[in-house]
Amino acid sequence: MPRRAATALDPAAMRAHASEAARLLKALGNEKRLLLLCLLVDSEQSVGELNARVELSQSALSQHLALLREDGLVQTRRDGQTIYYSLVPGPVQRILEVLHGIYCSAAPPAATRSDR
Repeated sequence: MPRRAATALDPAAMRAHASEAARLLKALGNEKRLLLLCLLVDSEQSVGELNARVELSQSALSQHLALLREDGLVQTRRDGQTIYYSLVPGPVQRILEVLHGIYCSAAPPAATRSDR
């Protein structure tokens, strides 16, 4: 199979944003935080809704959400006593869409470890 031409990357541009990119990738590198972010792609969710959909204690869920908020990947909205979380528009949303296309579509990923 022919290889696609590589997109030219500008090291200086990446250097300027490397810290931000690394922070995003670190958050996505945790399975539970990745799942939480995926649950927020289409709509905001309350803490209670998220708790019902993930296998985490309330305490662990709160810690993961706090880290995602500190990293600027999610934002909150309060309605009375209920706190709602949503994705911050931008790179995290675009990366999640790419990951969804690769791993959540009907066809399996094109290359797996055994293919390399």
